[in-house]
Amino acid sequence: MLAREPISAKLVADLLTTAGADRVISVDLHSGQIQGFFNLPFDHLTAMPLLSGYIKEHIGSPGEVVVVSPDAGRIKSAQRLRTDLHSDLAFIYKRRSRHEAHKIEQVVVVGEVEGRRCILIDDMIDTAGTISEGAKALAAEGAAEIYAVATHPVLSGKAVQLIAESPIKDVVVTNTLPIPEEKMQVLGDRLVVLSIAPIVASALDAVFEDESVSGIFQGDNQL
Repeated sequence: MLAREPISAKLVADLLTTAGADRVISVDLHSGQIQGFFNLPFDHLTAMPLLSGYIKEHIGSPGEVVVVSPDAGRIKSAQRLRTDLHSDLAFIYKRRSRHEAHKIEQVVVVGEVEGRRCILIDDMIDTAGTISEGAKALAAEGAAEIYAVATHPVLSGKAVQLIAESPIKDVVVTNTLPIPEEKMQVLGDRLVVLSIAPIVASALDAVFEDESVSGIFQGDNQL
């Protein structure tokens, strides 16, 4: 068995099936292979249109921003956002230590970010280590403004403190998870929470009308 594979998701899939579920709708899975653990109809939604719309309206018009993948695993998501925004793309390369676990020896920004607004995109912000270190690397390269956008605000451990101490201007997330009031207070106006309700409602309507859920997203919800 390889490390970091979401095998526990199979247990969740079996529990939902045993409980009587006959269809599952999710939003921005962390790993695409999770869909294969379900033996029933599975619809995958994405918050990308919601995040993209906010960026266009409040952060920068097409051509004014650079979409940045915080690591190699998020390149695909960054590419989708970059296509929607008609912007440039950059990514952050992290070289990990061969001798010490979880230690990063070097962080390199690949792409032109100097003097530009940068959008770090991820599916979730858990401990905020990746996002905060990525923001520091972008600041070191002369980025004008740095924003972080993600679907799921897990914000575990010292995540809010790391974000508060980072050069990130704003963090834009959705309400797929509740954020405790004390954590919201730490970030204050730097935290923007968007409602996922319109996307979920559209998907449910498509399901009950026997229409294509993927059609809502023009196929961009495919992992």
